[in-house]
Amino acid sequence: MNYNLNNMKLKKLLLFLAVLILFIGCDNYYMICSLNQFYIEKNIVLIDRIEGSWMAKSVSPRNDSKSSSNWTHVDTTTTWMIKRFISKEIVKNKKGKDSTLFKPQNYYIAKLTSISDSANYAFKVVLFKVKNTLYADFIPVDKEGLMKGLLIANSYFDVHTLARLTINHNEIKLSWLGADCVKEMIEEKRVRVNYLWVKQTNKFLLTASPGELAVMIERYGNQTRFIDWENQKAQLRLTSLK
Repeated sequence: MNYNLNNMKLKKLLLFLAVLILFIGCDNYYMICSLNQFYIEKNIVLIDRIEGSWMAKSVSPRNDSKSSSNWTHVDTTTTWMIKRFISKEIVKNKKGKDSTLFKPQNYYIAKLTSISDSANYAFKVVLFKVKNTLYADFIPVDKEGLMKGLLIANSYFDVHTLARLTINHNEIKLSWLGADCVKEMIEEKRVRVNYLWVKQTNKFLLTASPGELAVMIERYGNQTRFIDWENQKAQLRLTSLK
């Protein structure tokens, strides 16, 4: 278990855990969270097809259970607007005048708008491929919707969640790696990654480096006996609104 965290990350961690215990509790903790990103730079990809407007709808796990029923009420009545992020920078030209430099970045911003209560919040989404499987790393870019959505609640204070992403015609399927799934792999010594055990919530929080997480995904991401993506508790289907 790795406790070698710098002071800034430790403060964020403690604040995150306090919010997690207060607002989420143990029953609704569907996704595994990580202090570090799940990808390494060389695996990042850009896919134009994900850009656009989408309607989100929950997808039940193949082996549905009562423990996952609450997911149908969380972040599933939202529209998603996904666009590649383009940074803007003011630079001086040769004549000393200001000009704006636009530079496309290697990630997307997904803006979620709730239909029921007009809550708005956004995620930075980095797409990456490992063994020809497409994944998405989610991290919030704002703090809105903490009490509104499980995606925000589980990703609050700069922690990452991981989803497998499949694209089929005008649909995108997202399946998030679950906390229970990772817990089982760690307890059965199938995977060795650094983590913290949060006694109050009875949950794991990954502290492994991006490189270590990339190795975990490469070894186990395509093995159904270890990670059954069709049976994760948090799944969404995004349907194009074009």
